[in-house]
Order: sequence, then structure tokens, then C-alpha cells
Amino acid sequence: MTVWDDLVGQEPAVAVLRKAVSGAAAAIRGESGAAVVGMTHAWLITGPPGSGRSNAGRAFAAALQCPDQGCGECNGCKTVLTGAHPDVSLIRTELLSIRVSEIRELVRRAAMSPTQGRWQVMVIEDADRLTEQAADALLKSIEEPAPRTVWVLCAPTVEDVVPTIRSRCRLLVLRTPPVNAVAQMLVRKLEIDPELAGFAARAAQGHIGRARALARDEDVRARRSKVLEVPFALRDLGACLKAAQQLVEAAKEEAKASAEKVDEKERAALEQALGVGTKGAKPREANAALKELEDQQKARAKRWERDVLDRSLVDLMALYRDVLVLQTKAGAELINAELTRQIEALGARTTPESTVRRLGAITHCREAIETNVAPLLALEAMTIGLFEG
Repeated sequence: MTVWDDLVGQEPAVAVLRKAVSGAAAAIRGESGAAVVGMTHAWLITGPPGSGRSNAGRAFAAALQCPDQGCGECNGCKTVLTGAHPDVSLIRTELLSIRVSEIRELVRRAAMSPTQGRWQVMVIEDADRLTEQAADALLKSIEEPAPRTVWVLCAPTVEDVVPTIRSRCRLLVLRTPPVNAVAQMLVRKLEIDPELAGFAARAAQGHIGRARALARDEDVRARRSKVLEVPFALRDLGACLKAAQQLVEAAKEEAKASAEKVDEKERAALEQALGVGTKGAKPREANAALKELEDQQKARAKRWERDVLDRSLVDLMALYRDVLVLQTKAGAELINAELTRQIEALGARTTPESTVRRLGAITHCREAIETNVAPLLALEAMTIGLFEG
């Protein structure tokens, strides 16, 4: 087992990263010229959601620290992959953006020499969420990197990163993992039944994390089925408004359930650190810190709610994509093959042109939510658009 095993269906990208690791090892040995070709100080890894951008960043960092270039078994590999290596900084956010204070701390660490490993590696898993000030703080460090420092930025597309930063990085694009590769991974690693693994891989549309959740959790499959009932329930205007309300409420409930698992632990840990309830506590400072934590938790819950809604909209787009496949006799494999009869009936009642307009309504809804339109208003407009075609 190596550090590259979790990069499902990304053989071309893995080959590029392996070559870079070989070049880095040659540089450590003091070689020059062709031996170090392929390695650079700044990387931008892009790819669709679930393609494994973060896994690629962590695997690359582990391979750079490993004497065997990514064996997956040594202490260097294991500590990087678990987030415990002192010379590898993994930055991600569950909020709406990465703050400038976090990047300034990262830049400070990037200027230091490695303490144990071969390189000081800084992995930013959500580079698309950098604020303008955070991007400015990062730019100088990427322009004038310290010796033995490597930056690895991850984002959905190259356009999600500001031009001044992306122009100074080597671009590595990941592809959507093939359905067969994802299904095989589920069978091999999680011992999932092959039929269920095939369903999960198709339904996830190449999103590895989503495929794992669908394969493991019956509740996740049930929630997805509920979303796919929406197009068949839009019989009048009232049904459209009701469906939009149900989608929003379901997203809030799921986000709340996820948040409750971590919010209470975070608050308890902070109260303990502040000495709340002890003689040494300073109420004014403690209250300010707790208020800041509450604000961060609210922002995170908002992001999780958006993520759940967007996932539901992607599932709806997949359903109408299947309708269009049958209407146009394209011959492509259906994502929702288990709903073939219902999809055929829906396609028979409409035209390809109206299906394209419905896909446009879903796309517009995703864009509206991303730009902070109230989710309920955006979804009501979408469901009415799905009804009218």
C-alpha cells in the first residue's frame, strides 16, 4: 500500500506527482539538470468535487517527506496523512472563507527550515476560499519562497484562484474518477456488495466521498431518494412551493445534525482552555472568545446547509440529464438506472427543449444560492421552473 492508493482513477496525475517527487529527491542529493525536472515550489491542484484534490495534496506532501517516495508505511508517511508531521501544514476551513490571520501564520511557518523532514510543505485544501487580503498575504511567500518550502494549493477550477497566485503555480488537473474505478475501490477497501457499490458509484457521479456515504449509510440513500421524488410531485403551484420548503427544511435538519456533533465538543474544549468556572477565569475575555466561537459555528452551519442543498440540486440535474438521454436516444448509461420507468414516463410527457430549460432552472438556482440569494426564494423559483418547463 502506498500514499497514492486513495487517488482513484487519477493515474496521469499520479505519474506527474511521482516524477516531481523523484526530482525533489534528486535536489536533496545535490543533483541538478534533468534529474530535478518536474519539481517546483508551488502547485495548484484542481478538479471537480470528490475527485480527490485534498488527497492528492496530502499524498504529495507525504511522498516528499518519505525516503522511499511514498511507501505509505514509514513514520513520515503516516504522520503526514494523519496531520501530525511537524513540517507539513494542512489548512482547510469549514467556514465560508479562509481568514488573513490564518494565512499570515502559515507564511510565518513557511519561512522556517524543516525540523525533521526534507521539506516544509504547506497544503491549502480550500484555496478557492481565500479572502482578498489572505491572497495578498500569501502572494509574496509564493513569489519568493524559502529554500526547501513547497506550497500546494487545492481548488475546484483554476479560475477560483486569483490570477496573481495561479500564474506562479504549476497546474495539475484531476479528472472525474470513472464509475468502474470508484465501484472497485468500494468493494476492495470497504468490502461493499458489488451491486450496492455500482449503485453508489453511479449515483455519486465520480464523487468519492459521496460514494462512500451512499454505500455505507442507508439514511443517506433515503435522503437522496426523497430529493429525486420532487420532479414527479410538481403537479401545481402549491406543490412547487411545498417541494421548495421541504428541500430547505431537510437541508437545515441535516446541517444541524452534523453541527451538533461538533459544536458542543468545541465549546467544552474552549471553556476548559479559558478556565470557565474556575477562580482564574476572566469573564469578559471568556465571553468574547465564546461569542467568536458561536459566530464561527453559525457560519459553518450556513456553509453546511448550502453544501447539502447543492448536493440535492446536483442529484436533480442528474435525473433530468437521464430524461434528456432517453429523449434524444443518446445511448449513454443512465445515472439513475433504478428509476428507468419513471424517467421514461417523465420524458414522454415533455420535449428535449423543455428538459434543457429545466436543467437551466437548476443551474440558475445553484448560482443564485452561491451568490447569497435566500435559499427558499431560489428553490421556489427553481421548482416553478421545473413545473412549467
